[in-house]
Amino acid sequence: MATIEEQSTSLVQLFDKTSGFNSETGIYHSLVHLSEDDRIPTQPNLDTATYVLSQFPPLDQAESRVALIDSTTHEQVTYSRLDRSVRALAAGLYHRLGVKKGDVVFVLSPNSLLYPTICLAVLSIGAVLTTANPLNTVAEIAKQVRDSGAKLAIVSPEEMHKLVPTGVPTLVTSYSKEFDNALTIKELVENCEPLCIPEAKPVQSDTAAILYSSGTTGTSKGVVLTHSNFISIMKLLKWSVDVSNAQKDVFLCFIPMFHIYGLAFFALGMFCAGTTTVIMQKFDFQNMLKAIQTYKINNIPAVPPVILGLVKYPGGANDLSSLRRVGSGAAPLSKEVADRFREKFPWVELRPGYGLTESTGGATYFVSNNQAKARSASSGRLIPCFSAKVVDVETGFTLPPHKQGELWLKSPTIMKEYLGNEDATAATFDSDGWLKTGDLCYIDGDGYLYIVDRIKELIKHKGFQVAPAELEAILLSHPHILDAAVIPVEDEETGQIPMAYVVKASGSDLTEDHVIQFVAEQVASYKKIRRVRFISAIPRSAAGKILRRELSQSNQGVLSKL
Repeated sequence: MATIEEQSTSLVQLFDKTSGFNSETGIYHSLVHLSEDDRIPTQPNLDTATYVLSQFPPLDQAESRVALIDSTTHEQVTYSRLDRSVRALAAGLYHRLGVKKGDVVFVLSPNSLLYPTICLAVLSIGAVLTTANPLNTVAEIAKQVRDSGAKLAIVSPEEMHKLVPTGVPTLVTSYSKEFDNALTIKELVENCEPLCIPEAKPVQSDTAAILYSSGTTGTSKGVVLTHSNFISIMKLLKWSVDVSNAQKDVFLCFIPMFHIYGLAFFALGMFCAGTTTVIMQKFDFQNMLKAIQTYKINNIPAVPPVILGLVKYPGGANDLSSLRRVGSGAAPLSKEVADRFREKFPWVELRPGYGLTESTGGATYFVSNNQAKARSASSGRLIPCFSAKVVDVETGFTLPPHKQGELWLKSPTIMKEYLGNEDATAATFDSDGWLKTGDLCYIDGDGYLYIVDRIKELIKHKGFQVAPAELEAILLSHPHILDAAVIPVEDEETGQIPMAYVVKASGSDLTEDHVIQFVAEQVASYKKIRRVRFISAIPRSAAGKILRRELSQSNQGVLSKL
């Protein structure tokens, strides 16, 4: 049976060479074809950890090549040490704690030098990884532990109290006086021999991880990802990095590793390219600047709020002179912010991309900086092995370039299912296996993707559809507005009206009328902001997505008091 890559290659004559669009099938194809060396491994018995470890630098380089650096303690971990740590922890989990293939291991920890070791060790024995945000409440953690069926939890000591009510056996990442009887990773791996191969090794089709979507507009769901999904995205990540210069690349990781962006990129993927990663336990703007200067960081995978912060940063260019490339993902980056970033930092390549948890973090990317500069509002082109459809939301018909519809995706990285949720899975996939992303988009005549907004987040005003992201981009262009979010508010006469939540600069005398007028001068009448509320901070997920559900709930509370 032909692989997806072979099928894609055989269709090369059938689609437009500029847009990638096949008018007969309504499918957009990636315009990039992988070389033989870059092809995704198809061996059925290959697992994620085995693949990642096999990509480490050769032994004569691994002892000196630095894989990880702690930005606070400055501790360094070489590739050789990382390899030994993974094998030792895997041995402890398998032989001493009895963790076996298919067991779910719940991880609750901020970023750390140990995080990649934990992930690779769990995956190497065929156990299933499920990660959570340390900011989650006791109730949220209990729900995820219960939903995922976790058999063991690995947790940082400061979060240990949240696991106690679940009754799940727990391994702590380091010693804590408060929980001095808890087994630590250090104690577990003492005197452990390297892991003997388990009787039942994981294979590509096995479940590797259950990651919970951010649930910005509703309840989060468990996204089931296989070893095949991860191996595919690892290979594509390696393809996107200039491996010949990998030894010179120093990445900064403040993206949470519990999120698909941080997990796929830093806990697993970048090791395949042999780069060095400086890890921040949590994001802090000033500490980020300090790390860039201290370690001469040249690559930062970022999120839009961080890029906006850099745009509004009053410091001199010398503070960021080492930067060569900044990526943007996890949430839409507006054209206005992208243009201002490039104007302020002309030597830095800004390359936005698009992906979601359900696609193991990948879908589109800019291969060329010149392409990115010419299309500031775009999220790039389909990466290799990806196909897309743009589907009319009303009719279900596929659409040609420049027509707006829902983005559907197909690739080897697409999730298996939503855990224990057949209805949600059936609603997300069509009968041919296409993933319905829920994002309104269009693809232009050159094959570049433009995300308009989430379909569920569109505001319906007098029969017109208003995209919150468009209004937010305009609001953020105001010099006195630090952050902003727009949500719909029910209205008897018009259906819904756009309401803005605004974080204004310290000392600013910005008023509601000023904000309304500022937007009104730049949009059609049906897109006007009708209400404004000033707040201290916009609620966002760890990946930078606006939590509109929280804003809607707080707004209902305000209206109920009026």
